[in-house]
Amino acid sequence: MIKLGATVLLVSVTLLASTLSADVSTNVHSVAAAVDEHYNHLRTLQAEFTEVYRGSGIERTESGTLWLAKGGLKKPGKMRWEYRSPREKLFVSDGKDAWFYVPGDRQARKTEARKLDDIRSPLAFLLGKSKLEKELQGLSLAPDVTPLSAGDVVLRGVPQALADRVSEILLEVTPEHRIVRIVINEVDGSATEYRFSDQKEDGAIPEGRFQFSPPPGTETVESELGR
Repeated sequence: MIKLGATVLLVSVTLLASTLSADVSTNVHSVAAAVDEHYNHLRTLQAEFTEVYRGSGIERTESGTLWLAKGGLKKPGKMRWEYRSPREKLFVSDGKDAWFYVPGDRQARKTEARKLDDIRSPLAFLLGKSKLEKELQGLSLAPDVTPLSAGDVVLRGVPQALADRVSEILLEVTPEHRIVRIVINEVDGSATEYRFSDQKEDGAIPEGRFQFSPPPGTETVESELGR
């Protein structure tokens, strides 16, 4: 009787574990699909952002405004990161060229958008062509990570395009399927966290917002843009 009871218990536990595993898988798929659905219907997005970098014994916090616009059929999306605090700087891409510029410097760095190697670039795929389960390998729930707000869900995965330098990406998703936080953990132990607020969807953004012309006297340097 004891042996039979143990067998029944083992089978029950196995079935429960399988059910829980299936539920988690379903939840991850459902959340990812809902996020894809939300962003694939957007043409533009504007948000305030806070960026926190931690690494090599230092911590740096910056903030500003982000603009995103849907790209073409096979073109990267357009983006503009306008940093205001503590120092003004600009990171902008029109889908063809990407620029990094600090006002007051005599140099502007430029690269082709398709060659962009920057931890901000994962955001470029959001509008119009988001497919989280394809972009992030091993996408799963991250119950060990506390969300900023109750009710949000945190996902984790490894970006295929940056797998050689990024160990994982965490995405915090609201019940409305908006991404409000991205944490990028790099293989060298450093981490960059982005928090987004005051998100405005599908507002008109002038095309010039994604254009950049170096001020007179500024040297243009062709190089890879990365942190």
